[in-house]
Amino acid sequence: MNKKSLVVGLGMTLVLAVAITPMSAQERRWDGADDLPVNPLACPGEEMAMDMEGEEMEMPEYDGGLAQNAPDKAGQPITLVDVPKLIGIGYFDATALGMQQAAEELGNVTVITDGPTEANIDDQITVIENYLAQGVDGVLFAANDPVAISPVLRRALSSGVHVVGYDANSEPDARTWFVNQAEFNGIGKAMIDALAAEKGEDASFGIVTSTFTTPNQARWIAEMWAYANKCYPNMTWLETLEAQEDSVLSFNQATTLLNKYGDDIDGIFGMTSVATPSSADAVTQAGLCGEVAVVGLATPNAMKPYVNSGCVKSVVLWNPIDLGYAAVYVMRAVVDGTLVPGAMSVEAGRLGELMIVNGSEVLLGAPFIFNAENINDFDF
Repeated sequence: MNKKSLVVGLGMTLVLAVAITPMSAQERRWDGADDLPVNPLACPGEEMAMDMEGEEMEMPEYDGGLAQNAPDKAGQPITLVDVPKLIGIGYFDATALGMQQAAEELGNVTVITDGPTEANIDDQITVIENYLAQGVDGVLFAANDPVAISPVLRRALSSGVHVVGYDANSEPDARTWFVNQAEFNGIGKAMIDALAAEKGEDASFGIVTSTFTTPNQARWIAEMWAYANKCYPNMTWLETLEAQEDSVLSFNQATTLLNKYGDDIDGIFGMTSVATPSSADAVTQAGLCGEVAVVGLATPNAMKPYVNSGCVKSVVLWNPIDLGYAAVYVMRAVVDGTLVPGAMSVEAGRLGELMIVNGSEVLLGAPFIFNAENINDFDF
């Protein structure tokens, strides 16, 4: 099926408008990117910069916040509330499972997972406020908005409740530590390299994200922009569309990109575990497998049909079970006083020793690429 047949009812004026709409990597940051400093990694074939195994790098100063006058519960039972962006999707089901695994191993931790049913920051704040009123020892969170969530987290810290983030950060002083699933520039590099490998260094693409203010996705898009600008200057960004964390809206937005850009679109980036399989479904139903690449972040179970069919070549992620597991171990270490500002690493059970980066972040590890050779080895 020719992609141009998908473009229904578009006159020459719109075609010409589309032709001048796309922006090369150099012109400005793509919609959905934040305006924070970026740090693109080395391009393929370039000599990598000196890393932690070479010349020692200076650790940035600790910039997190501390719980004030928290009761001494070192080694004692604690109760934590986990408030993800939303409940009822596979990704956060997986992080919650990892938290329960860690709690069972530790034996002195209880984790309650609760959150909004839609990725709504106001609802997320309400859930946190309710549990602070009930009384908990710690809050684990994945923010829908890094700024809006910070005041309630600061109130938690000021009342002696420990706060650890994972997946999507707040403002640094609103939590003690953030468990970063992979450094943002590593995700940006993996995503752009995957599209270049599949569709060439001059590929044109659209992006389906949740919202322009979702912190982790805004960081990934910013680092993708910086890395593409550095390493693939002939790549063309067409448009970024918001789809919340909604599968129907994500499918519709991916279809909008296919219809609007026709033969001019070579790939779609899915920035959420919902957007990526929905985009793959849209490409599949349009009969465009092999013509339009889908590269994104998603859980393997959601992507197995599309990878096994050959429609999707690369899925970029980490193990969200390990992410939730690490967050509980970090919280336990904070309560026990074994993880303090200035630390260089933390022990995290079966994951071993995790590095501290960027002053107050615990790094889970490098991004993992799921493909046809390995995706069926995973079940989450």
